[in-house]
Amino acid sequence: MKAMRFLFAVVTFLSCSVAVASELAPDQLLKKVTDEVLEVIRNDKEIKSGDTRRAMELVETRVVGHFNFSRMTQLAVGREWRKATPEQKKLLTDEFRKLLVRTYSNALTQYKNQTVAFKPLDLKAGQIDAKVRTEIRQPGTKPLNLDYYMEKSDASWRVYDIEVEGISLVTNYRGTFSSEIQEGGLDGLIASLRTKNSAVLVGSRASKT
Repeated sequence: MKAMRFLFAVVTFLSCSVAVASELAPDQLLKKVTDEVLEVIRNDKEIKSGDTRRAMELVETRVVGHFNFSRMTQLAVGREWRKATPEQKKLLTDEFRKLLVRTYSNALTQYKNQTVAFKPLDLKAGQIDAKVRTEIRQPGTKPLNLDYYMEKSDASWRVYDIEVEGISLVTNYRGTFSSEIQEGGLDGLIASLRTKNSAVLVGSRASKT
C-alpha cells in the first residue's frame, strides 16, 4: 500500500500539460495541470480499468516538456556522471526516462480519487529555483507530503527532483545506481536499466492480454 501511494504521489507531478503558459509561477503551473490531468483520469474508462498503454499515452503527451530528465539522470548517477562519454550520458538519460515514464504510467491506473492540496509558496522576484510543497489526501489515510523541486530555464519551469515524506527520488536511485556501477561500470548500469525497461514493457503487454 505504501509503495502504491508513493507511485501515485510521484506520477502526480509528472502529469504536466505542454499547453500551460510558461509565465505561471511553479505552484500555479502544477496546480493547473494536476487538476486537468486528474480530471482526465477520473473520466477515462480505459485507464481506470488498468490499461497501462493508455496511461502511457497520457504521460507521454503531458510530461516530457516539463521534466528535466537530463538533470535528474545526472543527479541520480552522481559523481560517476563526469566520467561518462556523451553517448553513455544519452543512453543513461533515455533509459532512465523510459523507466520513470513506464513506472508512472502503471501507477496512473491505480488512482482512487486522491486529491492534491498545495501549500503557500514564497517565490521572490528573479528566483529560478523553487520547492513546491503539496499533500496527497485520501479519506481514511494520513496525508502524504510531496515536494517538487523545480528550476526555471528558457522561461519555463521544470521538475528535476521530488521528495515523498522527505525521501528524494534521485537520492533513492543514486544508491541503486552506485551499486550497479561498482559491479559493472556505467555500461553495466545502462544494461541493467534496459533489462528493467524490458520487464516493465512485458508486464504492460501481459496485463493487456
